[in-house]
Amino acid sequence: MTLLASIPSPGHSTIDLGPLTIHFYGLMLLVSIAAAVWLTGVRYVRRGGNWDLIFQIAVWGVLAGVVGARLYHDATSWNEVRQIHHWWAPLAVWKGGLGVYGGILFGVLAGAIVVRRAGESIAKMLEIVAPALLLAQGIGRWGNWWNQELFGKPTSLPWGLKIDFVNRPPGYQSFTTFQPTFLYEFLLALIGVGLLLLLERRYRFHPPALFALYVAYYSLVRFFIELIRIDPAHHIAGLRLNAWVSIFLFALSWSFFVWWQFFHSGADPIDEQGPSSLRGPDEKKKPKQPSVSVKGPRMTVPKGRVRSGR
Repeated sequence: MTLLASIPSPGHSTIDLGPLTIHFYGLMLLVSIAAAVWLTGVRYVRRGGNWDLIFQIAVWGVLAGVVGARLYHDATSWNEVRQIHHWWAPLAVWKGGLGVYGGILFGVLAGAIVVRRAGESIAKMLEIVAPALLLAQGIGRWGNWWNQELFGKPTSLPWGLKIDFVNRPPGYQSFTTFQPTFLYEFLLALIGVGLLLLLERRYRFHPPALFALYVAYYSLVRFFIELIRIDPAHHIAGLRLNAWVSIFLFALSWSFFVWWQFFHSGADPIDEQGPSSLRGPDEKKKPKQPSVSVKGPRMTVPKGRVRSGR
């Protein structure tokens, strides 16, 4: 006897509160944004910053991110958008359909502008926000569960996701349970957050190397998720479009990480002069010390260089 026959899907994705209709997909987006703001703020404040800049980044980053995510979805899944027979179909985020890659791109660009105007280091802020973005992506996937969308291939595994007949794609109406890709991505995102925080604690990265690791990790996860998804998508040489995007971003981000972390000859992140709110409290109080033997993993120190003791 199995403890879990299948994962049930919700019977509805909205709730009516008088004249107001709450879409759980949108609610999960709000929860994911709140989680990202919280984690980013905590990490930033510990480095001597303040919450004001984080809130400014959140406002502009979220607005730009939603626009970018919807534009990416409209551009890569136009056939799906056309199935919503209304003039507002390209804007219908409450129906699902937000492309993560477009959202991250536009959100990061908007946030970078805010950080630059505040006189802070964009590279260091990218380090701070990287785990938070991954956390938000994982939580946001629960919106797909509420909408019964973006699931994977049919499965008889005990954790298969039960999908209502009306939400099964053509050719799969006879199947009842499917791979819960939302759950896989959520769990892998949590693992990734923990891994990024652990690596940051263990090694000394040259900003924005940790952000590059985040992009590489998510791209790898997304590639394998794309292999089992069965929702409509454009295919190139037998692979879904987003699988190719994931391959490209993984190669780009991993190559950047290796070059930047091990071969780049830029300023040392500890000795780099710049806005004080992105430098740790100890760095602001202590004068620059003469070079001493390196403490910590040698692999993170570029060849021919030593760090100040810390």
